[in-house]
Amino acid sequence: MNYDDTGVRCTMLRVGTSRGLFFEARDLPADPAERDDLLMRLMGTPDPRQIDGLGGATSLTSKVAVVGPSGHPDADVDYLFLQLGVDEAAVSDKQNCGNVLAGVGPFAVERGLVPAGDRETRVRIRMVNSDSLATATFPTPGGRVEYRGEVAVAGVPGTAAPVVLDFAGTEGSATGALLPTGNVRDHVAGVDVTCVDNGMPVVLALASSLGLTGYESHEDLAADTGLLQRVDALRVEAGALMGLGDVTGSSVPKTILLSPAADGGHLCTRSFIPVHPHTSIGVLAAISAVTGVLLPGAVGHELTRDWPSGTTTVDVEHPSGHLLADVVVDTIVDPPRAVRSGVVRTARKLFDGTAYPRA
Repeated sequence: MNYDDTGVRCTMLRVGTSRGLFFEARDLPADPAERDDLLMRLMGTPDPRQIDGLGGATSLTSKVAVVGPSGHPDADVDYLFLQLGVDEAAVSDKQNCGNVLAGVGPFAVERGLVPAGDRETRVRIRMVNSDSLATATFPTPGGRVEYRGEVAVAGVPGTAAPVVLDFAGTEGSATGALLPTGNVRDHVAGVDVTCVDNGMPVVLALASSLGLTGYESHEDLAADTGLLQRVDALRVEAGALMGLGDVTGSSVPKTILLSPAADGGHLCTRSFIPVHPHTSIGVLAAISAVTGVLLPGAVGHELTRDWPSGTTTVDVEHPSGHLLADVVVDTIVDPPRAVRSGVVRTARKLFDGTAYPRA
């Protein structure tokens, strides 16, 4: 098939604080190399402006979901997440994306992959990147996806209908273990860190350990080249300890700097993806961060001392606002085990049509 002439059917959705292109697996080349080449040409990668494609010149708007029927007995659809580079010709399947996950259920219903319920629909999703499961629940009054609603997501203008995401089996998503180094705490690049993987491999450190307050703006962080170099060195050394090999050119692990809450939440964060500061925080990165601080002895656990006993719904502060993450961890067993996690996001369909790749 000559996609240059025919184009490919594509849906674009705003998903959480990201934006992505959604495709049915059957509409893309079966060969991964051909698929990735097509996706880069559709997105306008590599080009820092992505002016000749559908990307938005940021990593948060250069995301792809490939969705198709699942052969898993506990899943309705398979979801493969692909992170595309912006100015770099790269396509990575090394991580999940919880924001893009928010659009998978509605997309599956819109394309007839899953029948809609009369009031709401639950779609069971196998996240191919980590071979773990998630369930998305969202309103479908009259058998149609309803994107309008009253739920606000920090960093997104306006409100939309809720998409409730529940995760299962996300621990060790990329590394095979909740604590991939085997330790609750490590000393890396001169800094105490906790390495956690509960859906997203992350490196947790106190903001103060890098000479920060933890309340710096996104712009201030982005302009601090010395800090960004330290973050990169930290994550590269930690990535090797986590069993991820040389992560110099990889999008994981993410680095999350922690500090006491300052805006009525439970925990303040500054996240890097993987080196540039995030304008908010990724869904699964937030879940991994909360998982980490719940572990006795972990970096940041001291920030939980004033939380009410039994707290499971954690208000995570980030540069754009707040994200609520529901996390339960069994800290009695050794090693500790993630019991459940979940979050509420929103999604909105921006267009559905035919996308044409650049030559």
